[in-house]
Amino acid sequence: MKSVRLIVPALALLALTACETIQGAGRDMQSAGEAITTESQEVQSGL
Repeated sequence: MKSVRLIVPALALLALTACETIQGAGRDMQSAGEAITTESQEVQSGL
């Protein structure tokens, strides 16, 4: 029973950390997409 008391909070902490990591990766991908969009618009306007 003691091991369950240790494992459950550890798993919860791991899940929260994973969510934050995935959220950060999503923000990075969004920023990269915005940069690509901006660059492509600049190239198209220069044609």
